Amino acid sequence: MDATLKGRAAVVTGSTSGIGLGVATALARAGAKVMLNGFGEPKEIDALRRRLEQEGGETVAYHPADLSKPAQAAQLIEDAEGALGRVDILVNNAGVQHVSPIESFPPEKWDLILALNLSSSFHTIRAALPGMRRRGWGRVINIASSHGLVASVDKAAYVAAKHGLIGLTKVVALETARTAITCNAICPGWVLTPLVQAQIDALAAREKLSVEEAKARLLGEKQPSLEFATPEQIGGLALFLCTEAAAQMRGASLSIDGGWTAQ
Repeated sequence: MDATLKGRAAVVTGSTSGIGLGVATALARAGAKVMLNGFGEPKEIDALRRRLEQEGGETVAYHPADLSKPAQAAQLIEDAEGALGRVDILVNNAGVQHVSPIESFPPEKWDLILALNLSSSFHTIRAALPGMRRRGWGRVINIASSHGLVASVDKAAYVAAKHGLIGLTKVVALETARTAITCNAICPGWVLTPLVQAQIDALAAREKLSVEEAKARLLGEKQPSLEFATPEQIGGLALFLCTEAAAQMRGASLSIDGGWTAQ
């Protein structure tokens, strides 16, 4: 499998930590130029950017776009094409979570989660596809979730958004089926990211558990392996989807969930 991405350029949304950083790191180490995006302290982001440049040997830039705002999502792609010369690989990873029963779910949280976890991918794909078509090659990778395939209580907006993202993935795959552009979704289960750590801390506080007990409870409810998937594993899968070995994988939803959706 040729995993060299020399000469390619990638945009990874929500990539200053967690899954997005794992994906950005894998692509940078494979030789791609990378545009990071996300929130964080400027000094920390700059240090991260410089570290990835050293590891991959190519340009790593940063864009502060707020992906919940359509104009900024589109601007991210335009600015990435200017900074990197092209956008060959688009990884839509930015997301947020809120947990609440539907009757008490704040409408503003619903709107934010749908905007960031679903609509932002529409806006970035819409902006990136014309350039991919002109150059005759592209990879769109949407980071969905096990919750794009199955549901859980108290996560109405997140489940709706991730199901929608898998539907969007299939449509883009069909619309690009006769080109060298592919679109697929990765569906992680529990991954120990800052987003999940916040859920663990909330569970520990609510149930008066230790953090380790809360982790075990969370995994035991859903993930038969009783192990978290890692950002590095998800980065490796994203890298595979960028290779020619994956050229006829189109519209797939690839689980990396410790057996969650096998049950």
